[in-house]
Amino acid sequence: MTDAAPGTPASPPPSPWERERSVRSRIAPARVPLSRERVVEAAFTVLDRQGLDGLSMRQVAAELGVTVSALYAHVSSKDDLLELMYTRLFDGYTMPAPDPERWQEQLRDFARSARQRLLAHRDMARISMGHVPFTAELLPHVEALLAIFRTAGLPDRIAAEAGDLISTYIDGFVLEEGMWQDRAAEQGGGTASPARPDWGEMADEMQSYFASLPEQDFPHLRALSGLMVTDSSDERFDIGLEIILRGLASYLPAPATGPAPEAGRIARSGVAPEADRAPRPEAPTESDPTPGSGTTPDTGMPPGAGPTSGTA
Repeated sequence: MTDAAPGTPASPPPSPWERERSVRSRIAPARVPLSRERVVEAAFTVLDRQGLDGLSMRQVAAELGVTVSALYAHVSSKDDLLELMYTRLFDGYTMPAPDPERWQEQLRDFARSARQRLLAHRDMARISMGHVPFTAELLPHVEALLAIFRTAGLPDRIAAEAGDLISTYIDGFVLEEGMWQDRAAEQGGGTASPARPDWGEMADEMQSYFASLPEQDFPHLRALSGLMVTDSSDERFDIGLEIILRGLASYLPAPATGPAPEAGRIARSGVAPEADRAPRPEAPTESDPTPGSGTTPDTGMPPGAGPTSGTA
């Protein structure tokens, strides 16, 4: 510290609030180290606020208060970041052991859980549709899903396609839900359900419109007007999923119905059991009619009309 020039007035002592401000400036919070987890969390924050179209590395860096170049020490590109975000959805989720008696129930649980995971963040269905789940982290989930199909007895060709079919249904359904959510947000519907905002009012309008159509031109739309549009996304999702599951069930092999025990023995020996064989003809007795008498004893029935008659 240098001495003041001669004649320079002495500086006044710092005021109490200046001393406090000086102390506060020296107690700055410790900077949290940047990590891959923090980058992914910041990306979800930006995604929920601005959507997939507004998600960029620059926006993520701004959210973290770092330079864009600092992000590349933890993620290699935006595509890498999106893949990490998609993988994060499966954290803590475990596929059940396959149970052939409960395979449809297990797939219902899987589909409903997947839908809820996608709904947890804006535009996640779009990210899901752009990424295949064949990373090291997600392959065990794919393996477990295929195990449910094959253990249930589905043919391999059907089992190979079923997983993609169900996943595409889930992605498409949630994508539609997200579109309605964005539309409601643009129209100021901030208090609506996140699954399908303001859909109840729109459903009533559509049902009324279908019911008002000329019956001679639109008989089926009128007949189904009260069923085609419902105000429950959960109900619509479950009905669509049930259609898929029943379709898959139609490919299961029919239960084996082996031959009856006696039928199997006949097939092996070629000889019918004694009780099933036709009775042997008995030798004529004195009471038997003579040829040409025209009747059988006791019955008065013509020849050939008796229950055991046959041709020679």
